[in-house]
Amino acid sequence: MSARERVAITGIGAVTPVGIGKKAFWQGLLDGVSGVGPITAFDASQQRVQIAAEVTDFEPDRWLPFRDVRRFDRVGHLGIAAADLALEDRGGTDDLDLASVATIVSTGLGGPQTLEQAMVAHLGGNSVSPLFIPMSMANFAVSAIARRYGFGGPSYSPQSACASSADAIGQGYRMVRDGYASVCLAGGAEASVTSIVLAGFAAMRALSRRNDDPAGACRPFAADRDGFVLGEGAAVLVLEPLSVATARGAHVYAEICGYGQTNDTHHVTAPREDGLHAAEAMTRAMAEAGLGPDDVDYVNAHGTGTALSDPAETAAIKRAFGSDRPRVAVSSTKAMTGHMLGATGAVEAAACALAIESGWIPPTINHHVPDPGCDLDVVPNVARAGQVRAALSNSIAFGGHNVSLAFRRPDSRR
Repeated sequence: MSARERVAITGIGAVTPVGIGKKAFWQGLLDGVSGVGPITAFDASQQRVQIAAEVTDFEPDRWLPFRDVRRFDRVGHLGIAAADLALEDRGGTDDLDLASVATIVSTGLGGPQTLEQAMVAHLGGNSVSPLFIPMSMANFAVSAIARRYGFGGPSYSPQSACASSADAIGQGYRMVRDGYASVCLAGGAEASVTSIVLAGFAAMRALSRRNDDPAGACRPFAADRDGFVLGEGAAVLVLEPLSVATARGAHVYAEICGYGQTNDTHHVTAPREDGLHAAEAMTRAMAEAGLGPDDVDYVNAHGTGTALSDPAETAAIKRAFGSDRPRVAVSSTKAMTGHMLGATGAVEAAACALAIESGWIPPTINHHVPDPGCDLDVVPNVARAGQVRAALSNSIAFGGHNVSLAFRRPDSRR
């Protein structure tokens, strides 16, 4: 095998509740904009939870012909749009060897909108669409993206719940690093705001019930948190060898340089309280990147705003950074975007790359009542200016999956 390549992020496509497109998404985060509001996708008036973070201004026919709008689940609409934006940001595809481009785009739930509609039709005695199976498959979005551009390299959809798109980016990074693909589109898409998905998470008491205060509902690391807010969206990153990107004069947002994975082996939904294995994922990512705790200026936390997850992640960060009060800045952008399940890791990886490029750290909004058990520097309520030499993005998922991705400035390698 040839020498390992350094891997650059050269394109970012984001379709989120706080903005569509890299610029709008990033400005929304820095401005502390909440993408949470009353649900518009269906009548939620009889649900215990009536709020979500929707991409309300998304028009699929901007991205797809009418025939495909009808034949694709919303997860495909969102994923295609994010891929289009990422490739446009990269500068197009004319210089690519299409046969060697990999496509690794995940989703946590597949096509729940299609599944829900098919079940209603079937149980009501009506026929089910012949497209039901392909539209609801978990690999639908990644397959649609690869077909759209003719990318013939490896193509698949990792499945690790809320860590899925973090795994997609980590595996894409290693594929480019080790020469198995010339370029990789990596990320995730999720269209989870459906009646049955909302009801399921509400039944677990995982969701905030602040129906009368949607913008203030998600409160990561705060003492008065009462659950996460369900979100939808997509993000895709273009990964390519840094040497190739530099040679063609590409804009490089950041270098992806580390990927750590562990499993809690503890509980199907609850994280391990002491954060042991989540800390190990961070430590592995930093070790692979050649970074020490003092080199990392920012951690984009999983930070869901649930009673169990936030203290466990706090314990994990303290373990990984070796201090009772680590100096590293930590924020949760889920307070603004909601929790996009299988897409959330990709959206937060994009936030890390943009923090490194811009020198701004997005805030944790709605943080007005600090929790002594989550005593981190959470960048409360207002974005912070400051050089970000390196950053970590954490994903902690049902099933015990822990993933941490490491990023750095391309000129900061020791």
